Amino acid sequence: MNTLFTRLLSEKPWLLADGATGTNLFAMGLMSGDSPELWNAEHPDRISAHYQSFVDAGSDIILTNTFGGTRYRLKLHNAQDRVHELNVNGARLLVDCVRSSGRDIVVAGSMGPTGEILQPAGELDPALAEAAFAEQAMALKEGGVDVLWIETISSTEESQAAVKGAAVAGLPIVLTLSIDTNGRTMMGLTGEDLVRLQPQLHALPAAFGTNCGLGASEVVAAVVNMKTACEQAGVEPFIVAKANCGIPEWVDGEIRYNGTPELMAQFATMAVDAGARIVGGCCGTTPQHIAEMREALDNHQRGELPGMNHIISTLGDITAGAKAQLAGDTSIAGGAVGGAQRRSSRRRK
Repeated sequence: MNTLFTRLLSEKPWLLADGATGTNLFAMGLMSGDSPELWNAEHPDRISAHYQSFVDAGSDIILTNTFGGTRYRLKLHNAQDRVHELNVNGARLLVDCVRSSGRDIVVAGSMGPTGEILQPAGELDPALAEAAFAEQAMALKEGGVDVLWIETISSTEESQAAVKGAAVAGLPIVLTLSIDTNGRTMMGLTGEDLVRLQPQLHALPAAFGTNCGLGASEVVAAVVNMKTACEQAGVEPFIVAKANCGIPEWVDGEIRYNGTPELMAQFATMAVDAGARIVGGCCGTTPQHIAEMREALDNHQRGELPGMNHIISTLGDITAGAKAQLAGDTSIAGGAVGGAQRRSSRRRK
């Protein structure tokens, strides 16, 4: 599948993605509890300005404002019948910005989780989730995206449903999990689990990795673990690392992230050293952070694989489970949720 995304991924040692969507839209007036996706129709000028800010910052990949674009997320705002409209609009606004930039920039169709827990752990039928992802994927394709970017997933079941649904569009797919406490997702998956999951998916993603989570240090630790697992499994490590900009703090009645542009620049270079091919920011990351990351990467010579002490001293502490994974200690189990995931995996086999 030869697309702009796959071509750039094969030609360049790394690609720089964008930063946060919600954080930056809040600065433009979005209120807590509002749907960012509704702005694709109500305030297209603001969405275009948001996209343009990351074009100007030097991003090679920019995500559409469609993270909550499935009917399950839009239902929270009584907009479940506007999936096609809002996803097409979000994509076309970005396509227009990219076209006028004169640069090769990948338009990535953001597809976030449904917000539901899939069977057997929850109530949502995976077939219904798959249909919802397919509906969104086809709308994003009509809008002109280059790649479908499935992000912030936490379970095996939703990963499988999202990839299978997205595959109907016939575009490259990226899959990232939100790995946080103790090197695991909310539903108990590790970076190693994500590597092992690849051949079980309906379509093989062009890249996979982690986004969001607890901060830059945890993301780099997860990338190191994924790189090691890729080497052991003989898998080509096209790894994505999109970290939150530090840790959220409550300041003057609002949430702010404490990561500086300098910290995110250090994260970017360390993530590349750890094995990431695509680096970006998640919650709290502004265009200023991305511009600093661009400059740091442009002047970076790849270094050695970062060890635990280097990660902690540069980016901050990591949780006990992530430390154990870096040390090769597989004795720390994922608890009841992890056990449920393993039992579910056996049933699929």
